[in-house]
Amino acid sequence: MRGGEIETDVVVVGAGPVGMTAAALLAARGVRVQVLERNPGTSDEPKAISIDDESLRIYQWAGLAERLLRIMVPGTGTRYFDSQGRPLFQARAEQPRRFGYPFKNPFAQPDLERELAQHLRRHPGAGLRMGTEMTGLVAEDDGVRIDCAAGQLRARYVLGCDGGRSTVREQLGIAMRGHSYPEVWLVADVLGDTHDQRYGMHHADPRRPHVIIPGSGGRCRYEFLLHPGETEVPEPELLRRLLAPHRDITADQVERVVTYRFHGLVADRWRCGRAFLLGDAAHMMPPFAGQGLNSGIRDAANLAWKIADVLAGRLTDAALDSYESERKPHALATVALSERMRRVVMTTDARLALRRDAYLRRALATPRGRDYFEGMRYRPAQEYSTGLVVAGPVPVGVAIGQPVAFDAVTGRMRLLDEILGPGWALLGVGVDTEALAAETRHTRRFEPNVLHIPLDDRMPARTPGIGSMVDLDGRLTADLAAYRGHSVLLRPDRFVAAAWRPGHAPDLAAALCTADPVPA
Repeated sequence: MRGGEIETDVVVVGAGPVGMTAAALLAARGVRVQVLERNPGTSDEPKAISIDDESLRIYQWAGLAERLLRIMVPGTGTRYFDSQGRPLFQARAEQPRRFGYPFKNPFAQPDLERELAQHLRRHPGAGLRMGTEMTGLVAEDDGVRIDCAAGQLRARYVLGCDGGRSTVREQLGIAMRGHSYPEVWLVADVLGDTHDQRYGMHHADPRRPHVIIPGSGGRCRYEFLLHPGETEVPEPELLRRLLAPHRDITADQVERVVTYRFHGLVADRWRCGRAFLLGDAAHMMPPFAGQGLNSGIRDAANLAWKIADVLAGRLTDAALDSYESERKPHALATVALSERMRRVVMTTDARLALRRDAYLRRALATPRGRDYFEGMRYRPAQEYSTGLVVAGPVPVGVAIGQPVAFDAVTGRMRLLDEILGPGWALLGVGVDTEALAAETRHTRRFEPNVLHIPLDDRMPARTPGIGSMVDLDGRLTADLAAYRGHSVLLRPDRFVAAAWRPGHAPDLAAALCTADPVPA
């Protein structure tokens, strides 16, 4: 690119996990994408440590899930210990493999970044430009110009995935609001560790709150709250002292040691014309809920298919406003949860810790309380009441799970998303194929894959232009129970956009697509 100019559909600024995830999702949908990264290579620092089942489902859409599972530990959740070191409860998935993958999976960020970078380098529709720093961002009539020392790129859209100190956010003049916290934590990634648990461990000891997250191949992360004055202790001595109750350590077993403070910040705006903020550029949160990277991956999943559909003419540019209206409330709620966990789970107040332990033990002694905490029902649900959804008599704006079903067309057992295909889907849930075929005229603009789902123990008849699938274990029927007798329009991100009884379709184009374009 030196001295030249490149035309593309989307430029992603920042080749961290969120930026490369967004690029992989865009490229999988046929969007031309270029990724710019100021550093000469991917990061060697293992910052993020855990990926949820929901995120692995998202990587499935880019053809990456099975590849990434090789670098992860198939996790089983988080175990919490009280102020005396006694187990309180283990938070697990409310429904195992609801999204088709293990629930909470430890990994090393350098491994993830290398896999994502290799994938993008091999993809014909993607470009990955390391050592390329964005120096300017200029709105134009039909797109945006990105200036670099090596030349210029012109694109329809730009995604700022360049972290908490985002240059894109700074160029757009967007502020962040929230709190920064004074406590200093030491984070150590070490090798040769004997911890082999498939769950993280949160020790709520007010004398020294700490977290232990085992990884694969003897790798383990330790996080310790530091006391005043401990930042002045030489790092090797301090690390040996903190790890002494758990293990001995030698210099060659230390992969990374950093100290840092947490932030709970959210950007005022996530869209400015043709520019968008994702990941830490849009929101930062304390790590105690394990949702920092997972929230950024949700951002990418929400926005990538919408951009692809705008470029393909299925949506208007105005539909992209739904990115912020859908994602920001959930990000705010997740930041708030992370901050509450910092105050309560990681408190240094001994009296508060004892009251917390007593309350939890009383709650866990009841079926409802145990279900609430062990099923992690305290996590904010990702549901949309505004955006690209059409309200009706049954739930919309909710994601359906991903059970294994029988594809009656191919005669194979497959994960649900493999049957649905990459785009929109129109499901006839207990609706006969003749009525379902009549409803397709309302959804032509979205070019959906049309599928009949019988809710009885009969094999569906083959109908031209309509696929079908059969429940195998009750999970598909349970997930779609609320939609019996309805046609259901699923967005490419597997959220329910609309549902209606035959003959009562809403004006989908008006509700989901049509509006005046947003100016550049």
